[in-house]
Amino acid sequence: MPVNFVSLRKRIFSRRWPLDDEITSTAATTSSHNFLKNPAGQYPFIYLTHYVKAVSEAHSGRPFHDLTVLDWGCGKGHVSKLLRDLGPAQLESCDIQDDTDDSAFGQLTPILDRFHLPVTPLTHTSLLPYADTSFDVIVSFGVLEHVASDADSLAEIHRVLSPGGLFFCFFLPTRLSWTQKIARSGGDTYHDRLYTRPIVQYLLRNAGLQLHDLWYRQLFPKNTIAYPAFRLFEQLDQLLTRTTPLRYFATNIEFVAEKPL
Repeated sequence: MPVNFVSLRKRIFSRRWPLDDEITSTAATTSSHNFLKNPAGQYPFIYLTHYVKAVSEAHSGRPFHDLTVLDWGCGKGHVSKLLRDLGPAQLESCDIQDDTDDSAFGQLTPILDRFHLPVTPLTHTSLLPYADTSFDVIVSFGVLEHVASDADSLAEIHRVLSPGGLFFCFFLPTRLSWTQKIARSGGDTYHDRLYTRPIVQYLLRNAGLQLHDLWYRQLFPKNTIAYPAFRLFEQLDQLLTRTTPLRYFATNIEFVAEKPL
């Protein structure tokens, strides 16, 4: 029976998931990780990783502990930690090898260190050191907009995905985002590329990936503001981005795509 990606997303996003106390306590030791100590900042990573597990299982017809997963561009390692705790058969984490504070190799990494999560260094801007069809699932949190060539990187994602494998792309910045406009007006060009639905569709089509679901998320900033009743606030944010035109001004556009059989 075909997976209803939209229905499954709404169900997983709307559940009241617990925070990860181990990440909270570890993040408190390093100032660059403060957003993970903030419940509103950590919470999206919680439900998004549970979404990866639920969709992967429904789509493949196999339990998550039978699947191989790549955390592409793992950074601080919190996503790898959350994915590992969900119990895949194999979890690989990788990141570009440079000295910038975006890279796992250019910053303090208390989460990676505490939980003994190894990271494979990437020495090429797009090529991945994995064999063809190595992974059932590839997960990306805020990575695609930073690579040298999104087209070349998506071609590599296609190569290392197994047939029927899924690529999850989260935290991709949108062109109409009001938060991006404020950042750029102040000279912040951290995100030098911004995305729209047609751009995503074009890139995926050229890479040979089939789009299954695409949505907008995060109308309000979460990392630096400690909202009271953060789960309720998250539901309000999701309601606005799901049912009103305000979605087009949200921070992120996100999607799940498949390498066809």
